[in-house]
Amino acid sequence: MPSEARTYRIIPASSGVFIFLWGFVIFIAVVFVVTFLNSGFEPASLAVAVVVLLVVGGVMGFFAYQARHATFSLTGKGLKIGPGLYGRLIPWEIIDTANVRVINLDLEKEYRAKWRMNGAGLPGYSAGWFKLYNQEKALLFVTDSKNVVYIPTRDNYSVLLSVREADGMVNTIQHWK
Repeated sequence: MPSEARTYRIIPASSGVFIFLWGFVIFIAVVFVVTFLNSGFEPASLAVAVVVLLVVGGVMGFFAYQARHATFSLTGKGLKIGPGLYGRLIPWEIIDTANVRVINLDLEKEYRAKWRMNGAGLPGYSAGWFKLYNQEKALLFVTDSKNVVYIPTRDNYSVLLSVREADGMVNTIQHWK
């Protein structure tokens, strides 16, 4: 077993993701402002609306950060995904190392996300739990559909990651002993 962890970074999401996220936050803010200006409101309801707006903005900001800064580390214990709501450690014992490979979702359409179960399915960025077209449950961190590391597990789900040095990550996983 290698003595040091290997860390791979997510392929940063395109600017379209950030335009969408900021546009969504601005849209929500405008809806709140218009709603409260056109109706009588109490200070308590305004406070609740501001808190909701801040929470939505914070979640969107966090997804924007994760779309550019997520890391995937291969350690002595397994695959560590982070930071984020869907960050976790996947132990080596459950990773099907022999079947890890690089896939192109434009060609292997059965591995594309079909249904979002819990996560962010934004244009150009998918993070969280999804059901794939092949009916697999999968944890996705995908920003580039042409360069995805497919990591099946023995716990009835797979992990799909858009990483720089995808071939290097696959090689490291397959030779991890």
